[in-house]
Amino acid sequence: MSARYATGTDEEREEAVEAASLAVQRGELIVLPTDTVYGIGADAFDPAAVRGLLAAKGRGREMPPPVLISAATTLDALAVRVPGYARALVEAFWPGPLTLVCHQQTSLQWDLGDTRGTVAVRMPDHEVAREILERTGPLAVSSANKTGMPAATDADQAAEMLGDDVAVIVDAGPAPGGEASTIVDVTGTQGRVLRLGALSLEQLNEVLEPLGATLTDEG
Repeated sequence: MSARYATGTDEEREEAVEAASLAVQRGELIVLPTDTVYGIGADAFDPAAVRGLLAAKGRGREMPPPVLISAATTLDALAVRVPGYARALVEAFWPGPLTLVCHQQTSLQWDLGDTRGTVAVRMPDHEVAREILERTGPLAVSSANKTGMPAATDADQAAEMLGDDVAVIVDAGPAPGGEASTIVDVTGTQGRVLRLGALSLEQLNEVLEPLGATLTDEG
């Protein structure tokens, strides 16, 4: 069974962040709040933990989880050949509900699944999530739900679906967004929207049009 931590006071929040980061260091899974929906997280550099995350969700290796980071500068530690238009999107929408699929650094010692040389990266706009990430480093994080079920928007829903599989649940109340992030593939000269979510195509293109770039929607 998982231990559940509130974040209502500074003391509770510190205890929750500490418990979550220790669990990650031990190779365990956690549930954490984000600005979109609740997520289930594992150390991105611990292949066994990532396998556990996919198993908990009932997902296969063909659906690798995205990686959450606490600072935009970490993108260059995980990804290579990040195009200028992608950096413009980072500047405009991070932290926030934008996931970028990039070419991954080949030197990284990790196994997120069948990524075909890419990594999906996001910096969440949620203080508790970023405090956890600052201590753990990059986390593989997928929405906190069993595959095929709606994503959890509060800790109760996450506990119901995943409580037996995770060590720690960090409860920060209802997720403020409730809508998944928008995913953009930035591995090519032109970006492609793989999934529309909290950010619309219009919002993204508003940033890119002055640069002479636009995205296509293939979601």
